Amino acid sequence: MDKTWDVATFAGGCFWCTEAVFERLEGVEKVVSGYTGGQIKNPAYREICTGRTGHAEAVQIVYDPDKIYYTELLEIFFATHDPTTLNRQGNDVGTQYRSAIFYSDEHQKGAAEKFISFLEEEKEFDAPVVTEIVPLKVFYKAEDVHQNYYDNNQSQPYCQFIINPKIKKLKTYYADKLKE
Repeated sequence: MDKTWDVATFAGGCFWCTEAVFERLEGVEKVVSGYTGGQIKNPAYREICTGRTGHAEAVQIVYDPDKIYYTELLEIFFATHDPTTLNRQGNDVGTQYRSAIFYSDEHQKGAAEKFISFLEEEKEFDAPVVTEIVPLKVFYKAEDVHQNYYDNNQSQPYCQFIINPKIKKLKTYYADKLKE
């Protein structure tokens, strides 16, 4: 019998950061960096960087729901980016860096809404969560240079100063969820 994989689509700022976090999780088969949520077909990175296409830098996470739950992916998503800053993650500013969950079915939509309500009720953040919950329409895979960016460029300053702390946090708080 063939394995059934689920797909989650998240935007949490720079896709290099988000991809680096999720590809380390047990139960995740692959993570693809790309673009979604905009108005033009087949956008290129240079167009996304302008912020005028409406697309967000996002990742699609192909995962085994028997090994990691969608709600666990949501928890890690919210723990490894700032969902309270509108159209911004650190020095990355623009709508392409917004926090968003692109759901593919009503289960994902409901789980995301419930999770954000929980975060708000528990006052997990000092400011309101501004993460969008929107239907996934189309996802465009980013250019090859953006795939596995962190693993291929760990000596780059961006990776050292921006992504390394996210990986450290992941190892500290979610060690039990990491691949061996």
